[in-house]
Amino acid sequence: MGAAAAGTKAPQSNPAAQTSLDRSVLHAQVILDHLGFSPGVLDGREGKSLVAALNGFQEAQGLPITGKLDQQTLRALYPHRAFRPIQRITLTDQILAGPYTNPFPKDPALQSKLPALGYKSVMEKLGEMFHTTPAVLIELNSPDTKLTAGTEIVVPNAITTQRAYDSKLPEAWRKTLSDLNVDSTQPVGAKIVVSKSKEVLRVLDKDGKLVAQFMATMGSTHDPLPIGTWKVKGASYNPEFHFNPDLFWDAKKSAKQALLPPGPNGPVGVVWLDLSKPHYGIHGTPSPETIGRAESHGCIRLTNWDAARLAMMIKPGTPAVFQS
Repeated sequence: MGAAAAGTKAPQSNPAAQTSLDRSVLHAQVILDHLGFSPGVLDGREGKSLVAALNGFQEAQGLPITGKLDQQTLRALYPHRAFRPIQRITLTDQILAGPYTNPFPKDPALQSKLPALGYKSVMEKLGEMFHTTPAVLIELNSPDTKLTAGTEIVVPNAITTQRAYDSKLPEAWRKTLSDLNVDSTQPVGAKIVVSKSKEVLRVLDKDGKLVAQFMATMGSTHDPLPIGTWKVKGASYNPEFHFNPDLFWDAKKSAKQALLPPGPNGPVGVVWLDLSKPHYGIHGTPSPETIGRAESHGCIRLTNWDAARLAMMIKPGTPAVFQS
């Protein structure tokens, strides 16, 4: 894809992928994403994120849990085939609008001086809007595609038509939800269960039924997942981030405390769900492709779109069970 708007440029090569995009796999991913059993990044490739999503969907449907696109699972997905794997959209000035943060400093002290920790490029914004990555967008489109208003591009079909967000929510948060294609209609969660071994966050309703599941990154050898039962204290939308180097084992010795501005590329992404365990929360990430494939500083990380969706499912006081 070619030159981007707002003075940015789209990547010119696809760093990917040892395997090529499979549209039948992408179709399954898109359906699962719409149904709340998130495979993480929509990339048309099999892997542990898809296996985890299928396991959750199969459990919710009362099917044998195989983690595979077997015949019973395909039959259960079939009624939702209207969620086609791809959509063609026409770029608009609103979609392309920034502001963008480029260059993007790594030093928290420098980040604290910025007005926002925004997307670095149009391509990064488009990736999050359609639950994918710039590399996948490059695969789906011609190399000479121009990122300008009026251009038609192909995207994974993460598009929602349900945007009737609660008017009591802050306007900026409603815009974030819309930009991330988060459906305004979500199941009501009564309990969160975070499984370290399965690398997923599960949402159960009042009857104990699994109603949503998200691939998650949780803890590390330095900051292990705090096993136990906690509660969600509340949500902070488009949050600032108080960087305290004393809480980060890998922070530079010279690092100072800093208040980082909000933005999707902030350390906790677009939302922070505060937990009763001090200094711990459930939050978004600036790097969705790393979910389930990296470590965290003890907190539970989801893609920005999944974290935003989870924030709509639960309320303060919701129990959060962390288990091995």
